Amino acid sequence: MVVYAVAADASIIRIFLAGFIPGFILMALFSGYIAWWALRNPDKTPPPGPEMSFAQKIRASGNLIPCSLLILFIVWVLVAGWATATECAAYGVLGSLAIAWWGRSLTWKSFIDSLMGATRVSCMIMFILAGASFLSMTMAFTGIPRALAEWVASLSLSPYALITVLCILYIILGTALDGISMIVLTSAVVLPMIQKAGFDLIWFGIFIVLLVEIAEVTPPVGFNLFVLQNMTGKDSNYIAKCSLPFFACLVVCIAIITAFPITVTWLPDIVMGK
Repeated sequence: MVVYAVAADASIIRIFLAGFIPGFILMALFSGYIAWWALRNPDKTPPPGPEMSFAQKIRASGNLIPCSLLILFIVWVLVAGWATATECAAYGVLGSLAIAWWGRSLTWKSFIDSLMGATRVSCMIMFILAGASFLSMTMAFTGIPRALAEWVASLSLSPYALITVLCILYIILGTALDGISMIVLTSAVVLPMIQKAGFDLIWFGIFIVLLVEIAEVTPPVGFNLFVLQNMTGKDSNYIAKCSLPFFACLVVCIAIITAFPITVTWLPDIVMGK
C-alpha cells in the first residue's frame, strides 16, 4: 500500500509540474487578449487607481508576502514529497486562516459570512453537478460517447489527425456533458488509442485538462458559464458570447502543446527524471 501511495503521489507531482509551462502559456494568451481588449475599449475599462510612489507600492505589496510564502510552501512540500496533495490542501486552509487572523481580518462576522457564501456556492455547484450527473447517466445509457470513441478508433488515423479528431469529439461532447463524465465515458477506448499512437500519457493528461476546460465554457452545459451567470446576473447567451475569445485561447494553447510537446514534458523530466 505504501508503494502504491508513493507511486500515486509521484504521478500527481509529475502532472502538477507538467502543467506549469502550459499554464503560463494560457495565462499569457488570456492576459494578451484582455490587454488588447482594454486598448480597443478604453471607455469600458475601470478607472485607474490613485497615484502611488515606489515606496508606497512596496509597502502595499507587503500584504501579498504571507500569501506568496504560503503558496511557495505548499508547492515545495508537494514537490519534495513531504506531504500528499490532500495534506497540502489542509495546509492551505490552516495557512489562510492564520494569515487572516494575523492580518486582523478574521472576525466572527467575516467567518460566518464566508461560511454562508461558501455554502451558497457549494449548493449551487451541487445542484449543477446533480443535473450534469443525470444527463451523464442518460448519455451513458444511450452509449453515444463510447460509440463516438469507438468510431474514432476505427478510422486508424495518423497521430496528429487522431489528436485533431479527439479535439472535435471532446468539444462536441462538452456541449452536453461535464468534464469528468466525458473522461469516464471515453477513457477506456481513448487511452489505448493514445498509447498506440506513441503519445506520452502525462502530455495527454494536460491535453485532457485543457479540453475539459473548453467543455466548461461551451453552452448549453458549461459549468463555468452557470457560475458566472449566478455571480453576475447576466443572461446566459451574453455570458456564452463573452467566453468565445477565451475558448479560442484554449484552442490555441492546445495547438501549441501539440506542436511542441516538450512544453509539457520538459519540467517534470528535469525535476524528476524521465
